[in-house]
Amino acid sequence: MIGLISATAAGAAARDRLAAAWPDRTRVYDGPVGDAVRSAFAECGQLVCFLATGAVVRLIAPLLGEKTADPGVVCVDEGGRFAVSLVGGHAGGANELAREVAELLAAQPVVTTATDAVGLPGLDTLGFPVEGAVAAVSRALLDGEPVALRADAAWPLPALPFAAEGAYTVKLTDRAAEPGEREVLLRPPSLVVGVGASKGAPADEVYALVEGALRDAGLSPRSVAELATVDAKAEEPGIVAAAARFGVPLVTYAAEELARVPVPHPSKAPLAAVGTPSVAEAAALLRGGELLVPKTKSDARPAMATCAVVRRPPRGRLAVVGLGPGARDLLTPRAGAELRRASVLVGLDQYVDQIRDLLRPGTRVLESGLGAEEERARTAVAEARAGHAVALIGSGDAGVYAMASPALAEASDDIDVIGVPGVTAALAAGAVLGAPLGHDHVSISLSDLHTPWEVIERRVRAAAEADLVVTFYNPRSRGRDWQLPKALSILAGHREPTTPVGVVRNASRPDESSRVTTLGGLDPAWVDMMTVVTVGNTATRNVAGRMVTPRGYRWQESASKEAE
Repeated sequence: MIGLISATAAGAAARDRLAAAWPDRTRVYDGPVGDAVRSAFAECGQLVCFLATGAVVRLIAPLLGEKTADPGVVCVDEGGRFAVSLVGGHAGGANELAREVAELLAAQPVVTTATDAVGLPGLDTLGFPVEGAVAAVSRALLDGEPVALRADAAWPLPALPFAAEGAYTVKLTDRAAEPGEREVLLRPPSLVVGVGASKGAPADEVYALVEGALRDAGLSPRSVAELATVDAKAEEPGIVAAAARFGVPLVTYAAEELARVPVPHPSKAPLAAVGTPSVAEAAALLRGGELLVPKTKSDARPAMATCAVVRRPPRGRLAVVGLGPGARDLLTPRAGAELRRASVLVGLDQYVDQIRDLLRPGTRVLESGLGAEEERARTAVAEARAGHAVALIGSGDAGVYAMASPALAEASDDIDVIGVPGVTAALAAGAVLGAPLGHDHVSISLSDLHTPWEVIERRVRAAAEADLVVTFYNPRSRGRDWQLPKALSILAGHREPTTPVGVVRNASRPDESSRVTTLGGLDPAWVDMMTVVTVGNTATRNVAGRMVTPRGYRWQESASKEAE
């Protein structure tokens, strides 16, 4: 929850804009400012104070405790010009909150954290529990000193300028160890602990059993990703409390699922009690991995709990990112975040050039030219399978005539795939033309490089007969100059020559050009591969030079009656 505090009418107005935009994330604190800040500091994970930074510093100074536990605090000035990350930039999320607040209020985010200022991800923002000399190793990275990465396995980290050898080290491991003087330990979420327990098993017994099993195996409890058990034990107090003490979710499975998992130590007791010959081992192994600690009983007499520990392999990450039609302000914030999240970028060379400045230092770029779509898809999937955080980019929306389809055809369930939508060329062109897509519409590519022309023609005829607004992608190139006239002639068999048609080239880019013409007046010579052609339906009209397709046909009927 984000606590919102203001002292003046101007601050309250900006505060209320945040509250309206984030109703489920925010809570407004009224009353005396000092009391409001103290209450919000104790009750919220983050604060946005519409006050002077000096005033906020004096108010929160007595409240500050541990850096890792204090809430993030952002200050916004009376004029709403700046959103300043004041306290808890990384651990409290204030840096990212300042950016979000600034975007919403059209302000400038002010972030002074050194790593953020130069585009490096903070070691304490990578999503892993962190131990050791974070400040010293971060300083070494900032100063360009060699910092070595030692990883037990490849996890999808964002780009960082690691060296093969160095006096400073970042170690990515789930093994129990104390960090050295110049070392940071990152704890990946690699361990799954399966737990079985008799009814009424004490939480202390369950917790001590798991902690002891991890300690004896030389494993860090901070790498436990989840506790797992059978559905019948989903509300067993001792298991629920143990998961809470480790700070991880409790995942449960049906007995039928667990019974199908081969385990080294099946037993008749759980089979009779809950319907599966194994709970602890089967729950830990169900989603795969290496059994590090076989079924172990607690030391209590009688023993009321068992556990087993499995190490799951890391999963690479593939983000398929739509860049939009080209204008930077039409690149979504989520797309920008994924570009910064990636350690490997795969894309068409001209699209890479569009966003190269958004990449973090050290991002590995794998670019290629036109016609290599399937090769790029295979490369991106292979890099993700190797454990990297990969961004595969395409123009518009990555799922529309772009890279999502070939990439997902290559990907299996051994990697995580994230789709990031973008503004399509059809939508960008539609916004330029007016409102041509106000009713049912369809997009059709006229490129027959991957689709036989007979199939394309059948689709055009179906759209013509269905009276759909049609947006043509890839309409005309030097080697394909007859397809567009043919498609237009098919539509002309079902629509009047006066039907509005929009032609937009390089929508949203500096050299954008557009015109609204008619089906009978369109000259195919105006069109190339950088152009989108939108043909209206029988209800589409030219209103003040803009294409308008009404949301229903009643508009057309009333317009006809007025004409009579």
